[in-house]
Amino acid sequence: MQDLFDKIKKNMGSIGQYSKESHGYFTFPKLEGDIAPRMIFRGKERLNWSLNNYLGLANHPEVRKADAEAGAKYGFAMPMGARMMSGNSNLHEQLEKELAALSQKQDAILVNFGYQAMASAIDCLVDRHDVIVYDAESHACILDGVRLHMGKRFVYPHNDIESCEKQLQRATKMVEETGGSILVITEGVFGMSGDQGKLKEIIELKKKYIFRLFVDDAHGVGTMGKTGAGTGEEQGCQDGIDIYFGTFAKSFALIGGFISADEAVVTYLRYNMRSQIFAKALPIALVEGLLKRLELIRKHPEFRLKLWEITNALQKGLKDAGFNIGKTNTPVTPVYLNGTVDEATNMTFELREKYNIFCSIVVYPVIPKGQIILRLIPTAIHTLEDVKYTIEAFSAIKDKLTSGEYAKGGFAKVQ
Repeated sequence: MQDLFDKIKKNMGSIGQYSKESHGYFTFPKLEGDIAPRMIFRGKERLNWSLNNYLGLANHPEVRKADAEAGAKYGFAMPMGARMMSGNSNLHEQLEKELAALSQKQDAILVNFGYQAMASAIDCLVDRHDVIVYDAESHACILDGVRLHMGKRFVYPHNDIESCEKQLQRATKMVEETGGSILVITEGVFGMSGDQGKLKEIIELKKKYIFRLFVDDAHGVGTMGKTGAGTGEEQGCQDGIDIYFGTFAKSFALIGGFISADEAVVTYLRYNMRSQIFAKALPIALVEGLLKRLELIRKHPEFRLKLWEITNALQKGLKDAGFNIGKTNTPVTPVYLNGTVDEATNMTFELREKYNIFCSIVVYPVIPKGQIILRLIPTAIHTLEDVKYTIEAFSAIKDKLTSGEYAKGGFAKVQ
């Protein structure tokens, strides 16, 4: 037997074990100043490619005005209660109605936190008689929801429709015995690789199998489709998505999210989804700010067009410069390189200190040893000059990485 805290101290986790060396620089960095392509990191201005602000709404004048006025009018305490008990309002219901229209569904439910909501919704929708079939590269919130499931679950390799069908065959045999149902879960846009889930192909399988499709479109809502309705609209199959999730943490530049579906399904979630029944409602000030953001998304398609102008320039420029950006066909832009964790550390340090570029870096144990991903998130408020400068800087660090300079050490001396 051992004390719980002693066990924790001996095993801080795959990433936490490096906390002393990385905290405040590579992990838990502090970006200061207005939310913009250029922000302050450790006292210096950096070109920032790690903003969850696709459409540039975070500091839009109308958004800032709406947020300030709503905060002054309501404060951030109101309403003081869960929606079911005492925290409902006309504004909450208005936002739900408008989000349902955006996502082309009958109804929608607001959720306080996207991660929490996905896990909780999965737990709510299925019981021990049901079977979940899901994509192997699904976000952690989906994986946590699947882990809560008391029944069977089958995983298929990322976007492998042939394997997905095989898992549906297994699931179908099982539910024929249990009397249960099948829920397929995938993402509209995969946040690490940037490729779209094969929604159209999965929906086509409904002709042969009985299941419902739940799509996490956190990176797709607002960015994909001709109206910003998401990846289903982009692929022309929004009707085939049975349950649609969108977050406010990306295109809306706020916090929270929503789930939309048929009216009966949303009603079921309202009265059975524990993370919302037992949680305080979203503050009305945030709801009013979200209504303004949604209005701007509808009225200004040029924000999305500008995002795609920057995205296309960045991705074409990187490919023309010889970089591997994988299969991305969305704004999420991964740059794949080969190297050790030490080389990645030195390269990232020089990228930030010499070239004043801040972007996310992903290394082992998140991805296999020997691989490095530099993850760029373009926004509508970046410029073509930002793109040009970044590609030039990336070309310089790639040459050093290839020549082995970053393996020599002496770069990363974080104070």
